[in-house]
Amino acid sequence: MQSIELTYQKKDLPSSISKIGWILLFIGLILGVAAFFVDHSRAVYNYLIAYAFMISIGVGALFLIALEYVVGADWSVPFRRIVEFFAATIPLLAILVVPLLFNIGDLFHWSHAEAVAEDKVLQGKAPYLNVPFFIIRVFVLVAIWSLFYFFFARNSKKQDSTKEQKLTTKNIRLSAIFIPIFALTITISSVDWLMSVAPHWFSTIFGVYFFAGTVVAALAAVTLATVLLKENGYLHPALTNDHLYSLGALLFAFVNFWGYIAFSQFMLIWYADLPEETSWFLQKWQGSWAIFSIGLIVVQFLVPYVILLTQPSKMDPKKLKFISIWLLFAHLYDIFWLVMPATDQLSDGYYFSWIDFVFPIAVVGLIILVFNLKAKKENLMPIGDPKFQKGLDFHL
Repeated sequence: MQSIELTYQKKDLPSSISKIGWILLFIGLILGVAAFFVDHSRAVYNYLIAYAFMISIGVGALFLIALEYVVGADWSVPFRRIVEFFAATIPLLAILVVPLLFNIGDLFHWSHAEAVAEDKVLQGKAPYLNVPFFIIRVFVLVAIWSLFYFFFARNSKKQDSTKEQKLTTKNIRLSAIFIPIFALTITISSVDWLMSVAPHWFSTIFGVYFFAGTVVAALAAVTLATVLLKENGYLHPALTNDHLYSLGALLFAFVNFWGYIAFSQFMLIWYADLPEETSWFLQKWQGSWAIFSIGLIVVQFLVPYVILLTQPSKMDPKKLKFISIWLLFAHLYDIFWLVMPATDQLSDGYYFSWIDFVFPIAVVGLIILVFNLKAKKENLMPIGDPKFQKGLDFHL
């Protein structure tokens, strides 16, 4: 196959991107502050949901970077810089977590000494579920993720000018170290922020469940950005719809993986029929939460499964844009379903509130701003990577 000559030209994104980001962030912040005054408890839980979503996008993108290096993929190299831009949101997690840490008492039943004193289950979990250790874990995890992001991004950016193969080798070694660390840290994070909202319940598969949703969300964000940038001429002109196929195929694979893990978690708990495990699912099948539970199956699995089933759909830009937005919403829906039924306010059923929508607006605005800032300073493609040309030459 003849190699395609490198003709990538860096172009700044339109100023409207920055304006959209600032508008969304401003609207989200204003409404978010108002939400804390109107209904503090509901606002705190919704902020937690938005924060968990940010973790999924940033850390999920970091995992995709490491995965590319470890498996030695060629096709994904032209898109890797886009993934790096989404991972650039990770350091912000250390700042964004502060409001949650000031409201630990509103979020977590296990943080109250009087509750622990009266509850043998919480007493047994107290060596792990206690406020000082929780705060330490939060910042240690963000520091670990930020450190790996810094080295991955630094080596990748440096390679644009030096084209040194040894920088790829360094990132391969870092990735081999990061993958098991990622598995451990994403599990700890999911247990701390999401599972411990209902501290009497536990699932040994919960970390894998959150991992599956995290990768789907990160892939959806990368796919959406890639298609939009490609359509508007910001990427290499050699990229074709064949290059989009692998993104669509990965989305389809992880949608199925999420469905498999979600069903496995449900089936194993149903089969064992232990009261301390089944109560979590029983609550989600009572009252209006039953509608949400059925909706999750449809939104997170059935709809994307049908849309991405055929080969042409996996490389159709219009379908990929639609399903990417759909899956980003689906993951937010999933986190909402995990958290909200456990709250005292909504334990008997859901009732509508505008507060449920304000923090995702701010999150989208913030991600757009970070992406735009990185795009101004760096190339949108890793042009110095030795495998960049092989990635451009990829065809089905």
